[in-house]
Amino acid sequence: MRSVTSKAAAVPDKPESRQERKERTRRAILDAALEMLADEGFGSLSLRALTKAAGIVPTAFYRHFSTLDELGLALLDESFMTLRGLIREVRGGDPAPETLIDRSVDVLSVQLEEHKAHFRFIGRERQGGNAVLRDAIRHELSLFERELATDLARMPGLERWGAADLHVLASLFVDLMVAAAGELVGPAADHPATRKELVDNLRNQARMIVVGAAGWEPLDR
Repeated sequence: MRSVTSKAAAVPDKPESRQERKERTRRAILDAALEMLADEGFGSLSLRALTKAAGIVPTAFYRHFSTLDELGLALLDESFMTLRGLIREVRGGDPAPETLIDRSVDVLSVQLEEHKAHFRFIGRERQGGNAVLRDAIRHELSLFERELATDLARMPGLERWGAADLHVLASLFVDLMVAAAGELVGPAADHPATRKELVDNLRNQARMIVVGAAGWEPLDR
């Protein structure tokens, strides 16, 4: 009986293109940087140690990034893409404050667990020593505040609030979420009881902001 060779076995693997190799190497650099930055600030990142971890020679780094700062900005872009996805997920559904808070906290908790390295990077570098990254984070968070202020303006009871008050309210929520994210990706949150306490505190703090907003008299009314 003649043996039959499977099509998958008969066809050799497709050779990797130059562009695919380039993207794979770039990904290796980004992943190695994220792993190293789990325990240290961006200012401590060594090019030699980074390229060794990525499996490339130091000169190969410059085929992908002109400076370490450019690498940091690429990491931030990835991190904020994750955060943008979180915001989009939260935006859909019932806009009632209680429902919105519960959905926001639940989504944030899941996303933090899945993208811990990215959120840890944002939290650390927001107050870190690299001015380029600090400014980039400040800019991105200000964009989120503007988007959130636009969403808040559509919520019942806030339709007549002015832009300045809406921006203040949005900044309170963003600051709370960023601070909570920093705690939830910390080592203490690896303990289930501690994590539950942190999530419950976040939920209650968000509700307190809503309660305060309900009694607020807009400044520019």
